[in-house]
Amino acid sequence: MKVLGIDEAGRGPVIGPLIIAGAMMEENDVSTLGEVKDSKLLIHKKRVEFSTHIKNLTTYKIIHVLPKEIDEAVESKEGMNLNWLEAKHQAEIINELKPDKVIIDCPHPIPKKYEDHVRNLLNNKNIIMVVEHKADFNYPICSAASILAKVVREEEMEKIQKKYGDTGPGYPANPKTQAFIKANYDKYPEIFRKSWSTFKNVAGNKSQTKLF
Repeated sequence: MKVLGIDEAGRGPVIGPLIIAGAMMEENDVSTLGEVKDSKLLIHKKRVEFSTHIKNLTTYKIIHVLPKEIDEAVESKEGMNLNWLEAKHQAEIINELKPDKVIIDCPHPIPKKYEDHVRNLLNNKNIIMVVEHKADFNYPICSAASILAKVVREEEMEKIQKKYGDTGPGYPANPKTQAFIKANYDKYPEIFRKSWSTFKNVAGNKSQTKLF
């Protein structure tokens, strides 16, 4: 039985993409992944080592969700939001890789509601689904997906920093990130999530200052 784990990295930042990753292998072979853990519990060097190991053992797919698409979902008046955007891309991974079973780290407060939404987007409606909070902690195949997503997210942030300057890690509460937004809010539209309140507060205040 082929089991697919799915997780994301970069859901909360105000800068850079959201990365969604799926890793699939025979369920009986999952132990060969070794001591994989939720990516948040590993140092960067270890995540990179594990990422190479995981790619060698699994069939995987990684999706980059850019700030523009995130903003369109968050500000949609047609029923789309960040959860359903994530569900859409998770379903894309499932439909392409065609597992027998999928384990998803659930971003929605109600796992059953999220499961039903994802299942509705699947070509195979009868797939076995495990949709839980902390799945990236409890299931090694989901930990593997978590690691793939986190490594790619960090690579993307490194590219952004080389091109645009010191953005910090991109999280709204980070002082370096806040300083970067204040200095550059009206530049580089491709890297900012303009629907985030952190960005709106800075952009709004700066616009008001210009008016007066």
